[in-house]
Amino acid sequence: MLAVAGGVGAGAAGTVLLARLRCGVATAWWAAPAVATLWAAVALMAPPWWWLPMPLALGWLAVLLSATDLAQRRLPDALTLPAYPAAAVLLAVAACGAGDPVLALRGLLGGLLWAGGYAAVRLVAPGALGGGDVKLAGSLGAVTAAVSWSGLLLAVLAATVLTALLAAATAPFGHRDVPHGPAMLGAAWLVVLAAAG
Repeated sequence: MLAVAGGVGAGAAGTVLLARLRCGVATAWWAAPAVATLWAAVALMAPPWWWLPMPLALGWLAVLLSATDLAQRRLPDALTLPAYPAAAVLLAVAACGAGDPVLALRGLLGGLLWAGGYAAVRLVAPGALGGGDVKLAGSLGAVTAAVSWSGLLLAVLAATVLTALLAAATAPFGHRDVPHGPAMLGAAWLVVLAAAG
């Protein structure tokens, strides 16, 4: 119950934050129940204290960025850039708590790999990915690689496949611009959540 209440509060605060951003999103009424649902799922997994902040923070960020990407087809710097120092702190806490410094190193390399791969794709095919997707990939790569190398690979592949399926399903209805951010965030959150069990 505490997780649900905390999620509602964090989601409501996130809704206010979204409305105050430059070119903000004022219609994210579903943020509070969405964050509450994700946080309740984390509570059910009962992760160790040192991993708990990872899926909670990522769930909150996933809801806010998905709301923005769905409404405006953009991932604002005001959310993607602070995710880097936040991920660094979360990795440090997890590495110390688990007594595994390799976890943090793997996270750093994973962030470079996902962001570097997306940057290369954007360079070769600028229309395939947005700049926000590339910026988001670094922090998501860090937290998913902290789980494992296979976790990073699974998140990247799942995000790609999900976006491709959504694009194929909506193309007959004239929708050619499917945002990739929600798929990235959803895949990464599931990988991080699975590690909590």
